Amino acid sequence: MQMRLETFGEGRIAFRFGNQKINVHVKGTEFEPKAHLPVPGALDLCFIAAVPLDDVVAHFKRCNWPIIEGPVQRTGATQKIRSVYVRDPDLNLIEISELLN
Repeated sequence: MQMRLETFGEGRIAFRFGNQKINVHVKGTEFEPKAHLPVPGALDLCFIAAVPLDDVVAHFKRCNWPIIEGPVQRTGATQKIRSVYVRDPDLNLIEISELLN
């Protein structure tokens, strides 16, 4: 499977391969939320949860882990998704999502 460049949303770009994608931030026009320190080579990661997103949110609340944003609807690699954003211990931005019908 080949990776391809695609445009989505309001002119944003991503590299897509199968049902995965890597969103590209353009220096000076980063979108929110973004990496704690957006520098060249930094990536934000998105994972599709194996359980309902409400279960993910409940788990974060039980662990007192702060949710940066969400749940919000977003554009996924293959379809609309519902996401929450958290930071890992190294302050990387992690998006956890569920697919929407």
